[in-house]
Amino acid sequence: MKRIAYFFFLLSVSVFAQNKVQMQLNDSTKIKAKSVYGIDTFGTLYYATDDNTFNKKTKDTTITYANFQLGEITTANTFNPLKINLFYKDFNTVVILDNRLAEVFKVDFNTLQNYKNVSFVSTGYDNTLWIFNQDLQQLELYDYKTNKVKQKTVPVQSEVLDLKSDYNNCYMLTEKYLYIYNYFGSLIAKHPNKGYENMAFSKAQLVLRKENNLFLLSKNSDKIQPIEHPNLLISQFLVTNETLYIYHDEILRQYQLKLQ
Repeated sequence: MKRIAYFFFLLSVSVFAQNKVQMQLNDSTKIKAKSVYGIDTFGTLYYATDDNTFNKKTKDTTITYANFQLGEITTANTFNPLKINLFYKDFNTVVILDNRLAEVFKVDFNTLQNYKNVSFVSTGYDNTLWIFNQDLQQLELYDYKTNKVKQKTVPVQSEVLDLKSDYNNCYMLTEKYLYIYNYFGSLIAKHPNKGYENMAFSKAQLVLRKENNLFLLSKNSDKIQPIEHPNLLISQFLVTNETLYIYHDEILRQYQLKLQ
């Protein structure tokens, strides 16, 4: 009887271990940044310095954008490198940049006929942005060229912690749930928030952070798996395809995720 119990104990331990996503250190880079916002498949790095200058650093060159009148950059979304958006929450304003970091559009939500108090911004398809309307407590797909809301969701009842998106889906993390919407604004999945604080997203992988622990939700999956990693302090983290980046103490470490 003891042998049978021991066998099932080992089996359960083995199954649990297989459910963890492994990661392997590939490279590390020293960089002094206030915030790191994105890294593409070509190694182009997007980050902000202490003076709130936005930087695009390639292997050969670094170009910059600064708008000191708008103060501190709250978030930057680099998913579409031809339409990078910088959100300045203190001024309720979004700036759209092209791939040379030239300003091509600016949305001042304070001056719109239908005023919007926006707390989160992320990229949508074409000329749209996913925005969270703080006053209405709802997610909206906003076309900044036509100044129209194309889609909007049912209001949520808990505080929003983070917002990430691509052309097809939008992920909204609240204190109670992780909501996943398609580009029509329809809710396609909903997961209880088990202490997750923020997230990173790229195409097929969503990575969530809980304190100093990371978890992976792959696209078209309903399982959130723990990522096994060395005991590192995590100031920021990013994901590009199956590559995870962890930034802390001016070191950007690159890890390959080993999916089961």
